[in-house]
Amino acid sequence: MPRQARIDAPGALHHIIARGIDRTAIFDDPDDYTFFIERLRDLLIESDTQCFAWALLPNHFHLLLRTGNIPISVLMKRLLTAYAIHYNRRHRRVGHLFQNRYKSILCQEDSYLLELVRYIHLNPLRAKIVQEYKRLSKHPFSGHGVILGQIKNDWQNRQYVLRLFGKKKTEAKSNYSEFVRKGIELGPRPELTGGGLLRSQGGWASLKANRRAGNYQKGDERILGDGDFVKEVLKQADERLQNRYRMVAEGYDITKLCKRISEITNISPRQLLDGQRDRLRTQARSILCYWATDQLGISQMELAQMLKQTQPAISQAVRRGRLLADKNGWTMMEE
Repeated sequence: MPRQARIDAPGALHHIIARGIDRTAIFDDPDDYTFFIERLRDLLIESDTQCFAWALLPNHFHLLLRTGNIPISVLMKRLLTAYAIHYNRRHRRVGHLFQNRYKSILCQEDSYLLELVRYIHLNPLRAKIVQEYKRLSKHPFSGHGVILGQIKNDWQNRQYVLRLFGKKKTEAKSNYSEFVRKGIELGPRPELTGGGLLRSQGGWASLKANRRAGNYQKGDERILGDGDFVKEVLKQADERLQNRYRMVAEGYDITKLCKRISEITNISPRQLLDGQRDRLRTQARSILCYWATDQLGISQMELAQMLKQTQPAISQAVRRGRLLADKNGWTMMEE
C-alpha cells in the first residue's frame, strides 16, 4: 500500500517522533545532543516555526511544533539530514541513522496541545533517564525545565504554554508543574503517539460507545482530533491540492507567474531573475517565492537554484511574500 502524503498548513500543530534505525542510539554523548539542539534552534528561528515541547532520548526524540513559513517536511528533512551527516562522521559509521520516515501527526490544538506537552516532557522520566519528578526540571535535553525557567533557551515558546496555566508567572509555573506531575499516574499514553479514529476517540470503549449512540466520526491515521476537525483538515488539504492541479491545467508555471507579478509590481520578468537587489525587486521576488511554493508546489530548493540564493533566504522570502500578498489583497490568478 503506498504511503499517504503528509498533511500540513501554516499554523498546523504537529507531534513529531523519529527513532534510530532498529531502535539503535542516535545520541551517544552530550556533544551529539548539543549539535542537534543547535541545528534545531537555527531552523526554528529561521523559519518562524514554534516549538512548545521537546524531549531527546538516546534512541528517539519527540517535538511539538507549529508550522511556520516552511512546511514541517522541509524543516525535518534539513534537520535530520544535517544531524545524520554529523553523527556518521563523528562516530565513523555509514548508512541510515533514522528508522524509515519520521512520524508526524497533525493534532487538534484545543484538545491535545496541553496533553502532548505533558506527555512529551514526561518521556525522560518514563524511560528512567531521570529518576524522580523533581529532577526533571534540571534535565537539559527536554523542554520541561525551560517552561519552569530552570533552563534557558531562545527558541522554545514557553510563554504560550504558561499563559494557559495562569496570568501570573509564579502561579502559572506552579499549575503547569502540578499538571505534568499528575500525568505520571496516567502511564505511557499510547493514544498520543499517533492519529486515527481509535486514538482520537480514546480507545475501543469510547469508540464503541459513540457508535452505539449513532455518533460515527471520520478518522485519518495522519490526524489526531475529532471527526469535524479531521473533515476540515482533509477538506483544506484537498482544496489546496485541487487548486494546484487547476493552476497547472490552466498553464500556470514560473513564466506565467513572473508575468502576473510584473503586472502587480511593475518589475519586469527579466528584472525578477536578474540577480540585482533593491527594495522593489526584493518585494517582487518574495511574492514569487510565496506563490511558487504555496500555489504551484515548487520546492524551495528549486527556487534557491533559480534565484541563486540560499534556501534560508528563500524561506524568509516566502514569509515576506505571504505578508505582502495578504496586506495588498493580491491573488495569483486575476479575478
